Amino acid sequence: MIMNRRTLVSALTLCLASFASMAADAPNMLTAAEKAEGWQLLFDGQSLTNWKASDQPGTFSVKDGAIVVKGPRSHLFYLGPVGNHDFKNFELKVDLKTFAKANSGVYFHTLWQEVGWPSKGYEVQVNNSHSDPSRTGGLWGVVDYPQVTAPDGQWQTLSIRVEGMHVVTRIDGKLIVDYTQEATPARRKGLEERLLNRGTFALQGHDPESEVHFRSIKVKLLD
Repeated sequence: MIMNRRTLVSALTLCLASFASMAADAPNMLTAAEKAEGWQLLFDGQSLTNWKASDQPGTFSVKDGAIVVKGPRSHLFYLGPVGNHDFKNFELKVDLKTFAKANSGVYFHTLWQEVGWPSKGYEVQVNNSHSDPSRTGGLWGVVDYPQVTAPDGQWQTLSIRVEGMHVVTRIDGKLIVDYTQEATPARRKGLEERLLNRGTFALQGHDPESEVHFRSIKVKLLD
């Protein structure tokens, strides 16, 4: 069969559009547009290179292009070269998937520590069915979010944007938290000294019954 020029151009256009769509949906990759906008990957989809776990490193592994968090309490800190792992103003995006009873979180403005719950930074909650009423996307202990954002077993995209004293979180584009820190620190006991400053990111392993997967972890520096 011989294609005329119009048919060939149409077929090529369709093919390119399909490829662009596939690239946009591919985990752990950046599209050309994302690269142009300044996005950088923090997770290569294959290993925990540039990340370091506290307490119980075995809580974290990589499977099928995702960081699997399952095991005793531990936190996985980003210690890589992007931003010299010292972020102040940024936008972070991460795909996450919870399982029944999962309780986890994404910390920002935190610092590496060998044991215990991170003493610096804020935690964006990851929880759709755990007994803790603070749900995914909420700023734990500061602006808790009570609604389930998606059922367990379904991928969703969390974004965290910090500019100065202003924090905005979204799930799949839906606004969850819009918080501006005042002079008074966080309200929950144990968080009194937590003020927005700068630092790195960490993923939380909460307890042995909790399982969460993370992928497509990327950041855009805003300063």
